[in-house]
Amino acid sequence: QVQLVESGGGLVQAGGSLTLSCAASGQTFSSYAMGWFRQAPGKEREFVAAINWSGTRTAIPDSVKGRFTISRDNAKNTVYLQMNKLKPEDTAVYYCAAAQVSGVVITTRQYNYWGQGTQVTVSS
Repeated sequence: QVQLVESGGGLVQAGGSLTLSCAASGQTFSSYAMGWFRQAPGKEREFVAAINWSGTRTAIPDSVKGRFTISRDNAKNTVYLQMNKLKPEDTAVYYCAAAQVSGVVITTRQYNYWGQGTQVTVSS
């Protein structure tokens, strides 16, 4: 079992930045691929970023490429999502997730564990 707790969400103006953190506890964090997803009201959960167990490979979709960066610190059992140049359309609940696989995972169905989410609101 892995427990995930997101933090760092909040209200920010368009063009601003936020860094989300996801703290993991339970089984060995470094054995899990990690990902970030978001879900806006009335929309499906959307892939935002993923990173492999060692942090050497990442995946970022075109919708946020160049603005969002994912990283991890296995010594601190934490994965981060740095979000720059935020837009109102980035407003959503952001979730982190853990998958017990070795590569980079971009689909929701491959993730085994999910956090409760943190709200990000970007005002125009």
